Amino acid sequence: MKIVITGSTGMIGLALINLLKNENIVYAITRPNSDKIKYIPQHSNVKIIECDLNNLSSLEDKIEQADIFFHLGWRGTYGNYRNDIYSQIDNIKITMDAVKLASLLGCKSFVGTGSQAEYGNHNETLTEDTSINPVTPYGIAKYTSGKLSRLYADELNIKHCWTRILSVYGPGDKKTLIGSCINAILNNQPFDTTNGDQVWDYIYSGDCAKALYEIAINGVNNQTYIICSGKKRRLKDYLIDLKDCINPDYELGFGKRDYNPNQVMYLTGDISKLEEDTNFRIETSFKEGIKKTVEWFKENN
Repeated sequence: MKIVITGSTGMIGLALINLLKNENIVYAITRPNSDKIKYIPQHSNVKIIECDLNNLSSLEDKIEQADIFFHLGWRGTYGNYRNDIYSQIDNIKITMDAVKLASLLGCKSFVGTGSQAEYGNHNETLTEDTSINPVTPYGIAKYTSGKLSRLYADELNIKHCWTRILSVYGPGDKKTLIGSCINAILNNQPFDTTNGDQVWDYIYSGDCAKALYEIAINGVNNQTYIICSGKKRRLKDYLIDLKDCINPDYELGFGKRDYNPNQVMYLTGDISKLEEDTNFRIETSFKEGIKKTVEWFKENN
């Protein structure tokens, strides 16, 4: 098959490329002159296409007909960028452009990547039917993109599946809590954090990529799927496993940071719908995934 991926240099995009490159032609769309292009696997089946997300319409003549379109690209995913209203509005238009490009390329399946931020704060296990109440421009834009792209895909006769991804870690992860913690320990720098009493659900990027692929192939049209591990633990326990993988003698600074004013204390999901509709099953434990992630960090400084 021929597969298009936006956001190809992010950790999920890299995992998708690694999953698909041996048996498919992969068009990896990336920001021009991105310093992350070097992380994309060098393979004869991987075609790197440098294009700003605002110019997706220019790619119709640069990509051959394709089968599946994964839209992972998004501007402003970390920190204060999530609160930049105009940037987040721009992402909605980019998502519509991605659906249009998928149609022009003849794709039969479009998979968009949303976020747990679409739900807002809940103290319960998230399901596809949990009430929606996003509280940030990022969450609002993700939810709006999912709804509008579904309508547009229906109009263009493309299968549309939206995903709401919880917490992911893996190779290429440099900005999240997990990535920052790995970097600090490897460089013997202090890492101060909260008490770590948050109840969390982490999924390895490789498993997340497999979920996305299974959704593209076997997912039900117009269905939204939660992607996570379906298992919950205290954040403190995750970080201790991480620390022990690198340096058991390292001391994490638990309790040296206050919780954020709007701190999400409970973030877990139910993947029964995903498992029911597709062949997806979790394959990588947190300890196994952390070992692979740490190896990547060591290889890439």
